[in-house]
Amino acid sequence: MTIRTLIIDDEPLARDRIKRLLRDEDGVQIIGECGNGSDAVKSITDMNPDLVFLDIQMPGKNGFEVIKSLNSKKLPTIIFVTAYDQYALQAFDVHALDYLLKPFNRERIKKAVSRAREHMEHRRIGNLDERLNSLIADLRGEKKYLDRLVVKSVGRVFFLKSDEIDWIEAAGNYVKLHVGRESHMIRETMNGIEAKLDPEKFLRIHRSTVVNIDRIKELHPMFSGDYAVILRNGTELALSRNYRERFTELFENQN
Repeated sequence: MTIRTLIIDDEPLARDRIKRLLRDEDGVQIIGECGNGSDAVKSITDMNPDLVFLDIQMPGKNGFEVIKSLNSKKLPTIIFVTAYDQYALQAFDVHALDYLLKPFNRERIKKAVSRAREHMEHRRIGNLDERLNSLIADLRGEKKYLDRLVVKSVGRVFFLKSDEIDWIEAAGNYVKLHVGRESHMIRETMNGIEAKLDPEKFLRIHRSTVVNIDRIKELHPMFSGDYAVILRNGTELALSRNYRERFTELFENQN
């Protein structure tokens, strides 16, 4: 498989270095290069490369803005390149997208190309690049939340719609999903599951509890300053003072 590759970096020396390091990579064909974000968008659109080495800090448009300007249905495989922006690196890492931190060596670029090959093979057989699409959605302010979860239980694997969940509680390195009279354990943190669920539908009411807002029936004050949250099925949960402000905010906005 020939990997048609485009190099985008505002520093000519940096572009030359990437080209030099790619010379020994079988099947990598460099089809062009450009030095700013505006040219990058045009080149990617016109040349339709398989792989792009994309710098972050560039004149015109930065790397984020380049991605935001592209057609999300025709995206190439992208390897980010940056010199120092640790905050950007953290953002990329969240989406598990590869990046090269300058200065990088031949071994590091070889590893990045290897990942790109694997990534493109997944695309070829029809698998979606969920991580990159997630990044695109975030950049456009269109973050998509989980509408179903994969649950493994007693030798079987099944899908659970998030709307079916009544409430969630922390259980060590797992969270327990309460669904009617059943409960299911999945390996996840409370912060992790909270970030993946729509905040308009799910609310953190305690450091160890997230609740489906539609399941809330009533709220009772307690002597400690906390509140008891009563669900429609009779379950009683605690609303901690630390989370009361967000709870109040949400329901005031609905009135």
